[in-house]
Amino acid sequence: MEKFLIITDIIGIISFAISGFIIAVYYKFDLVGIFISSISTALGGGIIRDGMIGQMPFAFTHDYPFYVILGTITIMMIFKLHRIKELETHFIYILSDSIGLVAFSIMGVLIAIREEVNLLGTIIITLLTAVGGGSVRDILMNKIPFFMSKDFYAIIAILIAVFLYYLNRCIAVDFLIILTTFVFFLALRLWAYYKKWYVPFLN
Repeated sequence: MEKFLIITDIIGIISFAISGFIIAVYYKFDLVGIFISSISTALGGGIIRDGMIGQMPFAFTHDYPFYVILGTITIMMIFKLHRIKELETHFIYILSDSIGLVAFSIMGVLIAIREEVNLLGTIIITLLTAVGGGSVRDILMNKIPFFMSKDFYAIIAILIAVFLYYLNRCIAVDFLIILTTFVFFLALRLWAYYKKWYVPFLN
């Protein structure tokens, strides 16, 4: 279980650090703003989640999350990806954000399974892990959190939570199941984005 958590954590941190970097560049933040945007996007959800379940945030007790984010930002700057026009709608941004969403959703479920919470707890822990960081970033930017206003974003996290929760009650979740879940829901997320699937609004 711990090995799966570390793998999904690293994938999610890299992906959401890229996402936070791109959003910061789009809004013309300075280097401090870029760093804060990447940190909040990549680690914010996990910090909130760990606090909710009564644990010291993982990012405060382990060094690698910080170094992964620092390395990701450095690589982005070395390759000058911030100079790509309309980067916020570029495939790099969409893919990295989608990978982060799915990876952190799976991580949230694994933590919920470890903590032996019920379905509601699993959904909440998964949502906090998957969209909490982006929400913190959006709130700092005085914006409505992205997942609350449009797109099929949060639905992906909820579907992953429900799917793995019930699957774990039947069989033990192993690497093959996690990999299959990751590939399927990443494809679903990308398909939903390009097909412009949205959660219905109330009129």
